[in-house]
Amino acid sequence: MTGDGPMRVLFATIANSTHFFSMVPAAWALRSAGHEVRVASQPALMETIADAGLTAVPVGTDHDMREKIAASASIPADAPNIDFTHVREGTYDFHHLLGFYTILTPALFATMNNDTMVDDLVAYAREWQPDLVVWEPMTWSGAVAAKAAGAAHARLLWGTDVLGLIRQQFLGALDRQPAEVHEDPFAEWLGWTVAKYGLEFDEELTTGQWTIEQEPPSLQVRTDRRTVSMQYVPYNGRAVLPDWLREPPSRPRVCLTLGISAREGIGRSTVSVADMVDSLSELDIELVATLNADQRAALGEVRENVRLVDFVPLHALLPTCSAVIHHGGAGTWSTATRAGVPQVVVPEIWDTGLKATMLAELGAGVHQPIRTMTADSLRDHVRRILEDQSYTEAAAKLQNEMRSQRSPAEVVTELERLTSERRG
Repeated sequence: MTGDGPMRVLFATIANSTHFFSMVPAAWALRSAGHEVRVASQPALMETIADAGLTAVPVGTDHDMREKIAASASIPADAPNIDFTHVREGTYDFHHLLGFYTILTPALFATMNNDTMVDDLVAYAREWQPDLVVWEPMTWSGAVAAKAAGAAHARLLWGTDVLGLIRQQFLGALDRQPAEVHEDPFAEWLGWTVAKYGLEFDEELTTGQWTIEQEPPSLQVRTDRRTVSMQYVPYNGRAVLPDWLREPPSRPRVCLTLGISAREGIGRSTVSVADMVDSLSELDIELVATLNADQRAALGEVRENVRLVDFVPLHALLPTCSAVIHHGGAGTWSTATRAGVPQVVVPEIWDTGLKATMLAELGAGVHQPIRTMTADSLRDHVRRILEDQSYTEAAAKLQNEMRSQRSPAEVVTELERLTSERRG
């Protein structure tokens, strides 16, 4: 509690269920501590928020990024993509970093945080007057609303802080440029946005007044931002434990899961699901593949050691597994880390190559450069993990590191203190 009693805490997220899922344990920790918690998002996420037992607030209209990504699925596999594999090395020059913001600010960031969402979220924050706004890393409208309402605000990360590190590197490179070529498309967009509400841009709008970091230290990228370390606790939405999961596996169990994007036919994959299942099933394992009806129909006949399921809660499945193959999504990556399971990431875009590299450096996974994976190399990676106990031992060390971090409930007091310091 703050000195004035319970806080009002507003969580803000674009309509992306996996981004929201990462916020649920923190939201419930604050709610259980007696604070009033609400979650604002675009209309498409209302049922998902309500299913989590939280109060949902619809703001604005839905973004159309999913349709735009689906329309780009025909882009050639060798086309340039966003890849943060080498972001820790700090080798990107000013023009590369400027290009990142020039392209992604209008195409991605402003599209997801559309004008209707920003306007409605600002109006609601001014009406409800939250003490603290917690926003996920791509919902800058949450920072704008917090500033407009005089609230403290924090980013809650769902993965490696590549956006914070890129911002830090860009500002350093920008300072080294002559005044006549100073250009910052990201700050310009946020500046225009807050100006509508009679406010001025400040750098806190880009990365929050502080950052809630959910990865263990060994899997973090270092930035100069103020952080609060919090243990990752998985939330998978509504879930029922299947009967078969109550029995221990008779042979090594391996999970294959490629996330929501693959299930909805969005984006590209170097290796087809059918080829993955066919190659992996050659091993003496129980392969559990989480696939939707369309993906299952494309497989044809599968071997007897393959179990095809539509959905199973990963926090219940992964502790029974000897390895997991996945797309590099934040929830799967963090849940596997918490379960102490060696990981094979099929890297395609964004920070997936970086995650695969970090796991390999720590011995808890196998790394292969983006878009070079084949069905045979994937099978060989899994065989290697199953035969070499060092991968399981390294994964267990990461598991212990993550579980030694403070729980969401234990972090509440610090969030109260920081809110009291920064509000207004």
